[in-house]
Amino acid sequence: MKLDSNAHSVFLLNYHLVLVVKYRREVFDHIVSDRAKEIFEYIAPKYNITLQEWNHEKDHIHIRFKAHPKSELSKFINAYKSASSRLLKKEFPQIRQKLWKEYFWSQSFCLLTTGDTPIDVIRKYIESQGEKH
Repeated sequence: MKLDSNAHSVFLLNYHLVLVVKYRREVFDHIVSDRAKEIFEYIAPKYNITLQEWNHEKDHIHIRFKAHPKSELSKFINAYKSASSRLLKKEFPQIRQKLWKEYFWSQSFCLLTTGDTPIDVIRKYIESQGEKH
């Protein structure tokens, strides 16, 4: 296992992020997903984040990434959601027709460390989006 390091520490911080489209609208195809990935790769270095893996379904995306101990994950996620929402709706007008109001992403997100998280936990989160708790 290769560890990351800086002048004062050694670390290995891997995460799995799941972002779900508001109202579970099916807006992702390969083209939209590729553009969303480009936006992620543009913003990530500013937060010391490195993309490891990207995958999409029609109504959500899975992102595996590495972070630095100083990475502000919630700020990064909010910055990414804001920028990608604005740019994807602007560049793909057909997306606006599938969404209500101005929202693109669900307000919530799922962020897991990738240590021993079973895929069933991730699947349960995705399936519960849009339900009242």
